[in-house]
Amino acid sequence: MGLSTTVSQRKQIKRKAPRGFLKRVFKRHKPHLRLEKSGDLLVHLSCLLFVHRLAEESRTNACENKCGVINKDHVLAAAKVILKKSRG
Repeated sequence: MGLSTTVSQRKQIKRKAPRGFLKRVFKRHKPHLRLEKSGDLLVHLSCLLFVHRLAEESRTNACENKCGVINKDHVLAAAKVILKKSRG
């Protein structure tokens, strides 16, 4: 028996949302704003989803231009498309 078939029991610590930082930014810029307990998490999730959509759209633009690297022009074009779609 060369290799062990058991799986290591190490737990990976998942990175948490920067709640203190988000609350501090909200208080600094909008002191009158009242959020519920999980409001900062919803804002963080929204930002993550936006960045994910931006990365996907930028990658698509780079592939259409037959470019192996995503550059600034791809990201700006993707941002225009995404912001138009999310305007509602």
